Amino acid sequence: MSKVKLLVVLSLAVWLVGCASPTYYAQALGGQFELWRKSEPIAQLLADSRTQPQIKSKLQTMHAIRQFASEELHLPDNGSYRKYVDLQRPFVVWNVFAADEFSVEPSEWCFVVVGCVGYRGYFSKEGAEAFAAELRARGRDVYVGGVPAYSTLGYFDDPVLSTFIRYPDAELARLVFHELSHQLVYVGGDSTFNESFAVTVELEGVKRWLDAHGTKADLGNFAVARGRRDDYLALVDTYRHRLQALYASKVTTAAKRSGKVQLFREMKNDYEKLKVTWGGFGGYDWIFSKPLDNAFIASTSIYTQLVPAFQSLLAKSGGNLDAFYAEVRQLANSSKAQRDARLAALMAETTLVSAR
Repeated sequence: MSKVKLLVVLSLAVWLVGCASPTYYAQALGGQFELWRKSEPIAQLLADSRTQPQIKSKLQTMHAIRQFASEELHLPDNGSYRKYVDLQRPFVVWNVFAADEFSVEPSEWCFVVVGCVGYRGYFSKEGAEAFAAELRARGRDVYVGGVPAYSTLGYFDDPVLSTFIRYPDAELARLVFHELSHQLVYVGGDSTFNESFAVTVELEGVKRWLDAHGTKADLGNFAVARGRRDDYLALVDTYRHRLQALYASKVTTAAKRSGKVQLFREMKNDYEKLKVTWGGFGGYDWIFSKPLDNAFIASTSIYTQLVPAFQSLLAKSGGNLDAFYAEVRQLANSSKAQRDARLAALMAETTLVSAR
């Protein structure tokens, strides 16, 4: 390994690990090094006759998406998503989310540079499950979710991964736009802000991508998929509020425990009713087939809670992405209290508009 690459690796280790244990240090270091070691330039793979035709086609689409991200969405134009890695596993990392028995707020872990985040990532499922077991033994609610991609926030060039390369084109675009958004604006210690901003950019980006490159069928399919996802997220949010109300009430601990079980049972029942309105579509069955708890609610809320506020801010910018990004950067540079107050006001505005 070159001295430069060694320095980069050691820097990454500090960035990822912060105050974490040596074991976590080792898996983070090894996982990222694996990506570097296996990465191949996309241009080289496209010129190689040995590249599988299906993969080659997807890499060509990815190249177009990457260009669109920089030229049309004004997202960072750098070395990210210019190389490809075949990991030969379903996810690149597994995130562990945790919450207290009577809370839907995610537990946080703090790291250098990225600040405190509401999850802890592992490059192996076994490592994630081992940590999850430790948390469960302490009485915590825990949810482990596989992740197809993550961002190093522009400190390093993120590659295209086999964990998502076979996604439908609109999903490929969505994921790349989301991860590049983290390189544009990121607030250490504010996961909900970061993820909600990135989701807003991905949605606007995919809409524009499909307007430019998609067919009517593509637009229709994406609208249907987005509608189902919105319904699913609304269902989770409804029960997040119901659980919050239960936990804040003055009933006994035993009553809270039984009420919690009942609410998650009702949530699963309401999901079955929702599927009927979808014509039987079961794309979220894998989630509801597992035991649900507060950590699952927390894992979903991190990504979506403030999306309406950011969408309102985008609308106020007249759809001008540069103006929108400038507003978001101003929020990012504000104090946490100022940022939260501004976003709460935007959320209140969206609620009033919806009620009319």
